[in-house]
Amino acid sequence: MTKVIKVMAIGSLLAASALYSADNAPAAATAAKVIDINAKVADPARIKEEDLGNKKVVSEEVLGLRKTTLFKEDVKPADVKYDRPAPGAAPKFERAYVNAPPMIPHSVDGLLPITKDNNQCLGCHMPDVAKGVGATPIPPSHFTNYRPTTVLKNGELMKEGKKVGIQKGDMGNVGDIKLAKVKKLNHLYQGRFNCSQCHAPQANVQTAVANTFKSDGMTAEFKTHSNLVNMMDDGVQ
Repeated sequence: MTKVIKVMAIGSLLAASALYSADNAPAAATAAKVIDINAKVADPARIKEEDLGNKKVVSEEVLGLRKTTLFKEDVKPADVKYDRPAPGAAPKFERAYVNAPPMIPHSVDGLLPITKDNNQCLGCHMPDVAKGVGATPIPPSHFTNYRPTTVLKNGELMKEGKKVGIQKGDMGNVGDIKLAKVKKLNHLYQGRFNCSQCHAPQANVQTAVANTFKSDGMTAEFKTHSNLVNMMDDGVQ
């Protein structure tokens, strides 16, 4: 039996939706699938229909995201449901663009909110266990501190060992640090503890508008993997 569900990457830097099918297959086999979340959102027919620039007359119903007259006051948001398979049983989604944060394909019931003392995502996504359970491993960039070391020493604010402040004759401002010394850690950097700030669950709701975006360099590898840790200093060094 095949289910066809509309999904949307809510909260992502790029929201996208798609129709996808999920067979009642074993969890391991289902989790191995990778779904293109941009497949239907860039449908040529929909893009043509929503292209207001080529229309001689544009009604008020299509000007905004409400898709109804501005004089109607009883407009309700779309009915959004987050019914998703349990962790380990959901197909993964392609990244929306190169090095985009992957969206959460499974249910997050009981997993949110995330706090610094309670992060259940780590139980499956830490690199040493992710491969065994078929989860996406937390990347090396999340085990790296890119922020400048900041301390208060003898009443002086120091960043990367330099005094802050023009009057100090050392460093004008924080922006003078082109690249802080990268500090690789053997634990998850606490600046990354809140996974849901970048990784969002999926909803079975259509996007408000079509999308013509296409990511440059989106190879088969980048659809499921990231090389962000290698690109952090691109253009800086």
